Amino acid sequence: MERLEEARLEIESLREQILYHDYQYYVLDSPEIADAEYDELMRRLRSLEAAYPELITADSPTQRVGGAPLAGFGQVQHRIPLLSLDNATTKAELVDFDHRIQRRWQGEPITYVVEPKIDGLAVSLTYEDGIFVQGATRGDGERGEDITQNLRTIASVPLRLRGERLPRVLEVRGEAYMDRRDFDQLNQRRGEQGEPLFANPRNAAAGSLRQLDSRITASRRLNVFFYALGYHEGLELDTHWQVLEYFKTVGLRVNPLIEQCQDMVAVWEYCEKIEARRDKLTYDIDGVVVKVDNLAAQDALGATGKSPRWAIAFKYPAEEATTVVEDIIVQVGRTGALTPLAILRPVEVAGSTVSRATLHNADILKAKDVRIGDTVIIRKAGDVIPEIVKPITTKRTGQEKVFTLPDHCPVCNAEVQRLPQEAVTRCVGTACPAQLVEGLVHFASRGAMDIEGMGPAIIGQLVDTGLIKDPSDIYFLSREKLRDLPRMGEKSIENLMTAIDASKTRPLARVIFALGIRLVGEAAARELAAHFGSMERFTQASREELQGVPLIGEKIADSITTFLEEPQNRRVIGRLAEAGVTMSEANKKTAQEPGPLMGKTVVLTGTLEGYSRQEAAELVRSLGGRVASSVSRSTDYVIAGSNPGSKLAKAEELEITILTEADLQGFLKE
Repeated sequence: MERLEEARLEIESLREQILYHDYQYYVLDSPEIADAEYDELMRRLRSLEAAYPELITADSPTQRVGGAPLAGFGQVQHRIPLLSLDNATTKAELVDFDHRIQRRWQGEPITYVVEPKIDGLAVSLTYEDGIFVQGATRGDGERGEDITQNLRTIASVPLRLRGERLPRVLEVRGEAYMDRRDFDQLNQRRGEQGEPLFANPRNAAAGSLRQLDSRITASRRLNVFFYALGYHEGLELDTHWQVLEYFKTVGLRVNPLIEQCQDMVAVWEYCEKIEARRDKLTYDIDGVVVKVDNLAAQDALGATGKSPRWAIAFKYPAEEATTVVEDIIVQVGRTGALTPLAILRPVEVAGSTVSRATLHNADILKAKDVRIGDTVIIRKAGDVIPEIVKPITTKRTGQEKVFTLPDHCPVCNAEVQRLPQEAVTRCVGTACPAQLVEGLVHFASRGAMDIEGMGPAIIGQLVDTGLIKDPSDIYFLSREKLRDLPRMGEKSIENLMTAIDASKTRPLARVIFALGIRLVGEAAARELAAHFGSMERFTQASREELQGVPLIGEKIADSITTFLEEPQNRRVIGRLAEAGVTMSEANKKTAQEPGPLMGKTVVLTGTLEGYSRQEAAELVRSLGGRVASSVSRSTDYVIAGSNPGSKLAKAEELEITILTEADLQGFLKE
């Protein structure tokens, strides 16, 4: 009896916590804990209820989907419940799921359909005779919120389906989400306007779809992938894969990464493959959804009170976690930008230990109101330093300290400056060591002069010993000088000198980019090199001439002019020319000699044997083509190497011409 009473008390406490966090997450879109902590609360509750089934009640969070419609929207009754999924976090749990399926289904062999589990908002859309008539959120699984007008604003939601074989009623389920880049831009705008920031793209998508004014939703870039069939009349299909193929034919957007798997071995390989690509996707995912393909088997397997038995979500390690800000310091970048950086109590996030997180700039620091001593939610998405999502203000004790950026550079003690209409505070010291090292790292980087072996460690030694004071000094290094550096053997010296000499032949565009002119990225550098043809003409150009170059607006032209007016910078350019660095466009095609790819948009995917991605892109541009990062209907060619990924699938879907590396080399002979 004593153990039963202890279990009852713990179960009641867990239910109260979960219900509170459900409200914060689903209703207010303002979570206070990371997903991993919430999952642990739910796991503990399920474990206790499994041990003491007599304590299970109908109102337990484990017995319902969760969430309730927000006030202000009409309600929609789902004709087929929109259930949530059970979770698996290990390979063994996936295998157990497969064993349960095999035991329950005695028909033909089971195969699966697998797809990335996008961290967005589940939506249901109903079409009548091919016309979109109603859209709703999941809500509590039985009833959702009517968000028809907001869904209509999303470009990837067709208002009318294509084709002739359209059922009288067709309800489809999808996931609404926001790409990471669009999320960052949205938060930047909100920060500049003093508005509260969204915690993550999922919250941004949910908040956008729950706007009473659909014009606000329309101003935010949302997207939808369709993944399941709901209620329908007059549609006869046998497998889930056929459903997805049908979706494509009628104009419903389907994730190109979805695959069929013949067994659980293939399912696990897919889970590992998608996890390896997780950081490279444009949107957030938190796992993989595994579904039985056979629709008859799905019907026979049925569902529990809250989840289908024929599907499961395999969850990856969390990309968010909760920790404490132990200090805030300031880093100085190569352009003099002062970036506040939070020093964190080390915490495990997405399989690695995190002890630092960026706070971007003074505006975002102020908007997020992160203080030294705060308990915060941190997020790791992509191969970048993690960032702080938000402080948990309910955990403040009053001992937290507000941090403001200093008025002098922490590296060289020069004054700092923030120009009007700019979010970044910068050090104005031209001899700031921090800017020198970072500027040299940029100069030698792969996208710039690509000096192999000249990384941050070597550059730091060269600066510390006084051998390099600006980028041009790199080309006046000697073997004798390099022998003075610690741990530099003859072979290392020879390799570095060879790499330095090879970098002299880099195209003019990369030389311009390597100079580190503020706001001049790789694309702008290419346009400048193509327009002026030589460094001499570029350095003599007026502000008005610069603005006549594609991609060069008033701000970039001003930045270039300011850079070139600095005598020290002109001295560096002069010494680079003296050292024999490329200062003009070689073999530039004229208007009378158009390249075979002139005017064509090309996307590269996969690994090429004879070229790096950078080299292949430059080759395409030298042949007159434009290199794009993603496949769309405006793409002319996709050049595919080994392990091409989703871009190839997208190209095949859009019937875009696929080229090989041999085809690319063939263009050189034309």
